[in-house]
Amino acid sequence: MKLTGGQIIAEHLIAEGVPYIVGIPGHGSIALADAFIEKRDRITMLQPRCENGAVYLADGYFRASGKPLAVYTSIGPGAINTAIGVATAYVDSTAVLVMTGDTHTHMMGKGVLQEIERRHDSAFSQILSPVTKRYWRATQADQLPNILWRAFNEMLTGRKGPALISLPMNVQADAADVEMTGPFGRRGVDRMVGDPESVRHAATLLMRAGRPVILAGGGINSSEAWLELEAVAEFVGAAVITTFQGKGCFPEDHELSGWLTGAKGTKCGVHLATRADVMLAVGCRFADETTSSYRPGSALGIPPTKLIHIDIDSGEIGKNYPVEVGIVGDAKATLAALLDCLKAEHKPAEYRSRDYFTEIQDVRKAWYDEIVAWGDDGKDPMMITCLLREIRSFIERDALVVSSSGNTQAQILQEFPFYLPRTNITTAGFSTMGWAFCAAMGAKLARPDKQVLAVLGDGDYMMTMAELATAVQQDIPVVAVVANNIGWHSIRDLQLAAFGEDRAINVEFLDRSGQAYTPNFADAARAFGAHGERITKSSEVRGALERAFASGKPAIIEAMCQRESPYTGSPAVGWWDVPVPTYLTKRRAKYDRERAEEKL
Repeated sequence: MKLTGGQIIAEHLIAEGVPYIVGIPGHGSIALADAFIEKRDRITMLQPRCENGAVYLADGYFRASGKPLAVYTSIGPGAINTAIGVATAYVDSTAVLVMTGDTHTHMMGKGVLQEIERRHDSAFSQILSPVTKRYWRATQADQLPNILWRAFNEMLTGRKGPALISLPMNVQADAADVEMTGPFGRRGVDRMVGDPESVRHAATLLMRAGRPVILAGGGINSSEAWLELEAVAEFVGAAVITTFQGKGCFPEDHELSGWLTGAKGTKCGVHLATRADVMLAVGCRFADETTSSYRPGSALGIPPTKLIHIDIDSGEIGKNYPVEVGIVGDAKATLAALLDCLKAEHKPAEYRSRDYFTEIQDVRKAWYDEIVAWGDDGKDPMMITCLLREIRSFIERDALVVSSSGNTQAQILQEFPFYLPRTNITTAGFSTMGWAFCAAMGAKLARPDKQVLAVLGDGDYMMTMAELATAVQQDIPVVAVVANNIGWHSIRDLQLAAFGEDRAINVEFLDRSGQAYTPNFADAARAFGAHGERITKSSEVRGALERAFASGKPAIIEAMCQRESPYTGSPAVGWWDVPVPTYLTKRRAKYDRERAEEKL
């Protein structure tokens, strides 16, 4: 079959079941784009307003569905615009296929329009090299079938991640005789199971433990190991706490849920994690936010807690903490093997009769009561805590909630319960502002039958606000709640706590006269053709949500929120290593002392 490079790519993506290709055409990708115009009845082209938004959208789609989308760009600035999105996917181990235009093979190194070539001919791919699992440059059209098979294999097996294919302009347009057999028969589907003796050792440790805890990371969601996780927890009687990426993989109304530990953790999570005698960590990398910057006893108690660590990536095991048992394996397959071993060699724990179970219930209730007491529904404008409480009471149990960074994300992690997998869609390791709204569009495309809600701050929203035009143009009825406190208040709160009030400057949006300045996002939304309204009180949240979802259109609810600390955030629980200039060390000592007192 004689096909151009662009046609080969289009046929392969269709065979892979990819429903959307997302990107902005340019002179460096028009031959590729033309091939998709031919196939527009089988794959839909979505055109965002900036290439980083394209990757964010594809990333959100994957997190909601477990299936990748493809992104395409022109050469030069359009390609480089993808860097933040690709880095976000790489750090969080999510799959996105990015295809960028490149210099003609016969002109590489001449310095054609938008080529980067001073140190290496057509060097763009090297920019993304650190943040892709693998990248390829095709030099002939007949190479593309093999490259595409390998790219999908790389993205979707082992520790997932983004892949890059660099497409010289002539390769997109040139034709070759190729056999399009489809991707099937080229992909490994077996899951790596951990070493049986190590699994048996782990089972024995867990059943002998008096205070077992499971730390569930993003690997649980990536592997779809939700049922296995719950079955192991109930067999052992272990409390389950999660990382950012893991939140939602275990129902937070389950009697064994301990929410989160770490810098953005909960008091119940910290209590359980620091007092565990055995911890089973699955699919997590022990990053600084989860560990409270590795400060002993602040978020974890390893050692003396004995650590069993299961991960698909051997490089994560033993990287930050010593292990009693380290098991390299897929989360779902290895937890299933662990469950089989437990059933074969042990009796289920009668955990409800234990003092430890009572303790789990007590610390869970104490944390819930503290959050309820913290929120003041009478404040105008409202606290984010009260906004989140009203949102949770309104949305359905299986609604998807998308967040990016800042106080909205931190408070969702601490205060907002999730009950079903893939309903908490959030950035973690790269903490990318501007991600949430675009990712929510991707999540809505993946799950059109579900309520999808982005919850983000005003600074976050303004980074990709232009993508509201994409949502309106493509009729993607995603709802966003913009918690508008007119500034970067998560940073202001950090400055206040660590440096002192006189250092908390340059983070609020003030005009030259010192007055707070904000656009009216509700008015702007209506100008885009979306539904928009502004609210200031928690009593107005439910009605605004009802109208937004009923509109059937993309919707922006601008929720004016508290600007005065400490009502801008939630109570600090964990510790985070914020370096303080030596001339402010006394203030830092005061900050550390106050955090220690809060913990007590």
